[in-house]
Amino acid sequence: MNKPIFELKNVTVLGNKNSSNVTKILNNLSLTINDGDFITVIGTNGAGKSTLLNVISGALAIDDGIILHNGRDITNLSEEEHTKFLSRVFQDPQLGTAPRMTVAENMLLALKRGERRFLVPRKLKQNRERFLKLAKMMHNGLEDRMDTFTGNLSGGQRQALSFLMAILKKPDILLLDEHTAALDPHTSQSLLNATREIISQDKITALMITHHLEDALNYGNRLLVLKQGKIIADLDHNAKIKLTTDDLYRYFE
Repeated sequence: MNKPIFELKNVTVLGNKNSSNVTKILNNLSLTINDGDFITVIGTNGAGKSTLLNVISGALAIDDGIILHNGRDITNLSEEEHTKFLSRVFQDPQLGTAPRMTVAENMLLALKRGERRFLVPRKLKQNRERFLKLAKMMHNGLEDRMDTFTGNLSGGQRQALSFLMAILKKPDILLLDEHTAALDPHTSQSLLNATREIISQDKITALMITHHLEDALNYGNRLLVLKQGKIIADLDHNAKIKLTTDDLYRYFE
């Protein structure tokens, strides 16, 4: 049985705290993420999906509850400290990469994530073959643009680079915040397939928000349905394979 790697216990996040109309964006939510899980997350706008990822990443403080990483209480840990064990890919291809650095330089930068920085040789040549091998796994020509400034890449190639940068050091948890939503259908599908291949190969624990119910069913071993700040369904692989998109639609009625 896989061990818990990250836990949220009775977590509440409040909205409109300085008004008379206080709301619960996350409402006494509990979630256990096990080592090796690939969890897809769905829910309507305002259900709390992005807030959930913001809490896990340390970008948003909680108002009540406890957060554990490998059994250690990290409720008050800073977002910067979270980067030592966690990485995230956002929806916007322009986030997460340095436009005036080359593809290879961006990947080298990601290799230093969470570490103290010193004035030492870059070691770009020593890591180039590794970067090239990873870029080939994206199946979109990124391997031919290793010396191209990132700002000159297509949106799909830039998002593929963001993904590679996020998994370079094999984080304990990878957060995918609708990371294909800004791409055209063909490019989106290509990145999703590469995502599944690398997550499976490297046994990366991941959470992926998606608005596409088909993707929620086709990817990952667990499916969470959020509604009004609560998890109303937590479906394992055996439950997922019996469902259709029509079944999922019923959760939103």
